[in-house]
Amino acid sequence: MIRNDTELQATQERILLFERILTEARRTYLPSNYAAMAEGYLLEIDKLQADIRAYLSRVADPIEAA
Repeated sequence: MIRNDTELQATQERILLFERILTEARRTYLPSNYAAMAEGYLLEIDKLQADIRAYLSRVADPIEAA
């Protein structure tokens, strides 16, 4: 669960890292190996994106907005 904008930024950076890993892996792994390797990263990206959506769906507390 993301609690503040700092954690939001860290989560967004983590997604970018995983996407870079997958992009490089697509060029270097055999297709069958890539599919097995990518599954965990893709599931984690989905989870992190859901966390971001949940955080951004909340109305900011006045303290957070300041």
